[in-house]
Amino acid sequence: MGLSRHAGGMEYRRLGKTGLKVSALSYGAWVTFGKQIDDITAKALLKTAYEGGVNFFDNAEAYAAGKAEEVMGKALAELGFPRETYCVSSKVFWGGTLPTVRGLSRKHVTEACHAALKRLRVDYLDLYFCHRPDPETPVAETVAAMTDLIRQGKVLYWGTSEWSARDIALAHAAAREHNLYAPVMEQPQYNLFHRARVEVEYAPLYEGPGLGTTVWSPLASGLLSGKYLEGDPGDTRISLEGMEWLRERFEGPDFDRKCKVVAALAQLAGELGITLPRLALAWCLKNPRVSTAIMGASKVPQLEENLKTLDDLPLLTPEVMTQIETLAATRPDPEPTF
Repeated sequence: MGLSRHAGGMEYRRLGKTGLKVSALSYGAWVTFGKQIDDITAKALLKTAYEGGVNFFDNAEAYAAGKAEEVMGKALAELGFPRETYCVSSKVFWGGTLPTVRGLSRKHVTEACHAALKRLRVDYLDLYFCHRPDPETPVAETVAAMTDLIRQGKVLYWGTSEWSARDIALAHAAAREHNLYAPVMEQPQYNLFHRARVEVEYAPLYEGPGLGTTVWSPLASGLLSGKYLEGDPGDTRISLEGMEWLRERFEGPDFDRKCKVVAALAQLAGELGITLPRLALAWCLKNPRVSTAIMGASKVPQLEENLKTLDDLPLLTPEVMTQIETLAATRPDPEPTF
């Protein structure tokens, strides 16, 4: 994977085998934009991220029912960043409750793209993801719809999010059979507590098809920030309406076990002279299969702090990585190659 560093210390990595280079740390609108923070804060966060070298901003039609894209589009227009200097994404699947506005039919894939372009105030999407697999739509239909959008210049690269390796392979097979564009990136969850899919299941896809990854939840929805060690501090995403499914992850004996791991990792981070979130982000970036890790900070100081992570990578020596593995005890079987 091609790497490069530029002014400000940001690292840029190739998105799989494409020629596109994305910042190793990116910024996403999930939960925060249009819901947890106001528009002024959203604009300040985008400005801080961009000035810190971030060139990829992630979004989806499902985030705050489209409001997140509207907030991001308005902020980007007001900030006036040159369009050629950043990448913006959307995802398609959950556009509403009616049959024609959800899933991955040609109709919804096409219309969701047009709606995202309008909300984001751009002429094209750099990255367009299928937010989940759709068992009710033939994969060849979805691949064809994405190919049409690429040929029309409305999408540059398309990919998947939380698809199985088998589903991704089927999409590639359909693309080969019908001379269509195959998916080039996947957006999976990846953190110290959620590893098997990125490290094991997708392993055959990195060298062959050349899968790029834009990983989400590198801080395990805030667990690896350390803020839950004393209980729910309030004003967090698990406290928001509609996030009950996420709240369930912060309960029970497994959560208690994870908190003990988090406390030990926080102590290690302190010994290294960095924060726990920076340790968790740096750990993700030590995996060369990660094209970019999506941050979701809701406060400017928090984002400014996490943007320092690139400076921490040299601290994660093989010895420190072994310490992290020992403390976390989450390495999947079979062992990853990094």
